[in-house]
Amino acid sequence: MSDLPGWTRSEFTDDGVTHPTYRKGEGPGVIVIHEIPGITPQVLAFAEEVVEQGHTVVMPHLFGTPNAKVGPRSMAQAAREICVSREFLRMATNTTTPVATWLRALARDLHAELGGPGVGAVGMCFTGGYALAMLADAAIAAPVLAQPSAPFAVTPGRSRDLGLSPADLDAVKEKVSAGCQVLGLRYKNDLAVGGRFDRLRDELGDNFIAVEFPGVKHSTLTLHRQQEAVDRVLAFFKEKLAG
Repeated sequence: MSDLPGWTRSEFTDDGVTHPTYRKGEGPGVIVIHEIPGITPQVLAFAEEVVEQGHTVVMPHLFGTPNAKVGPRSMAQAAREICVSREFLRMATNTTTPVATWLRALARDLHAELGGPGVGAVGMCFTGGYALAMLADAAIAAPVLAQPSAPFAVTPGRSRDLGLSPADLDAVKEKVSAGCQVLGLRYKNDLAVGGRFDRLRDELGDNFIAVEFPGVKHSTLTLHRQQEAVDRVLAFFKEKLAG
């Protein structure tokens, strides 16, 4: 596995599950969860910007090769790893993906170390809904959903599914009703997102903040980066995580 220059590599284990992590920076904690195919140069660049704003950033390495470019080989490798792992749910509805349990533990550990109102979390694409799943059972104060795309939107029902069990959805709604806001980013005609933003509006009301851009592109923070999207996320973290 490749190291990322300037980042401290470690491992985190919860309930017998271990994943590598990369850490950099000082200040309130933010967990940056990479998209498919992994911690690409674009994901790394975004994480560096979060560090530069004054945050301790932890990037879990869940699949792929760190710092590999987006291409057919890296996409195929990530797809193989996801398909054989029981931690990731691709098609199931009304179910919280098992890896969310590990991510929640990581967030609790980081919050216990750093203190403050909570931890920020951003998921992207396949992992876009993970930040919402973490909110259900962890000290998440600034959840960001960048083009949430799982479970894959191959039917109308799946396109509106939030990747949460009914109990976790209730827990999320309780926290949102108490004042926690959720930031969502997408291109308005991105078919991978399906009807999830409409569902999020229905379930979370005015505390779901939707930032939408025209077009059919996908990766708002990385490959198809919108500067406004990055700026909104940084401002969200700065506002919500200040001690």
